[in-house]
Amino acid sequence: MTACSRCGVKMRRRDFITIIAGSLLSVFLSLIAVPGELAWSQSGKSIRIIVPFPPGGSADVLARILGNRISEANGQTVIVDNRPGAGASIAYELAARAVPDGNTVVIASNSVVINPLLKKTNYNALTSYEAICNLVSAPLIFVVNNASPYQTIGDLINEARAKPGTLTLAALGPATTQHIAFEQFKLATKAEMIFVPYAGGVPAVNALLGQQVTSVLVTYSEASEQIKAGKLRALATASGNRITPLPDVPTVAESGYAGYESEVWLGLLAPAKTPEDNISQLAGWFVSSMKAPEVEAKLLALGLYPIGLCGKNFSEYIRRKNDAYDRIIREANIKVQ
Repeated sequence: MTACSRCGVKMRRRDFITIIAGSLLSVFLSLIAVPGELAWSQSGKSIRIIVPFPPGGSADVLARILGNRISEANGQTVIVDNRPGAGASIAYELAARAVPDGNTVVIASNSVVINPLLKKTNYNALTSYEAICNLVSAPLIFVVNNASPYQTIGDLINEARAKPGTLTLAALGPATTQHIAFEQFKLATKAEMIFVPYAGGVPAVNALLGQQVTSVLVTYSEASEQIKAGKLRALATASGNRITPLPDVPTVAESGYAGYESEVWLGLLAPAKTPEDNISQLAGWFVSSMKAPEVEAKLLALGLYPIGLCGKNFSEYIRRKNDAYDRIIREANIKVQ
């Protein structure tokens, strides 16, 4: 081989190395320049939905319905992780401490706002999370065992007045929406009943089925199957209007206590500092899932009413609820021992 030909081989070799190096650099730069949303979508990690309540409750059912829809529509693995206990604080703290990478969210209810107002917690609704969306509202209902002598909410109230401190009401608690709704109920009706806290609405319903308590205050989905089976009887709804699945059941307000109203909302939060791109994508996925006709029909049949209030609007809603609950707790002198 001549010296000149050897030069050509060296030049071609240098050019080849330069091209390969340039290509690798381009690939590297393109990878680090991928937007957070796309990088997260391609990460292959599952979305974990932390649910602060036991399986079978409204939050659990909501998480599973929407999680299944997201999996079907987007090919993303969704895991529902039930972490009940301590008035939902176990789950809220777990979510607050999670890595803010868009892979962990929590189904939050009113209790995420209420708990820090009543007791020391390691999270705060206003600072520990990024608000994704307020998903649904879940009206509360007062329910008794079908063997109970109480046919109306008026019957229950009159008995509680006649025998103060003897009748019981079980609900998720303490320091929850249901707990506050119960205290509001006592103030409005002058019914002296004992509050019996449970880790979730379903355990409270089971206690009622076993006639261990007089009544329960739960969301419709937590008692719907037992009501349909004729084992439980709904006396009244705590919301401002009658609910679609129970058109013949009056509201507490209709029953003579104007102004009484309480309901559960279920929203989606991510750990503070989760990237905005991740928050936007999650909001889009969950809202789109709720808008699917078959999903919306399932939710309404369970007494879950889609809201879809997202981002800054949801953040502001949480702030307003924080102020309102703070006022109610002080006025009613609600305390958790």
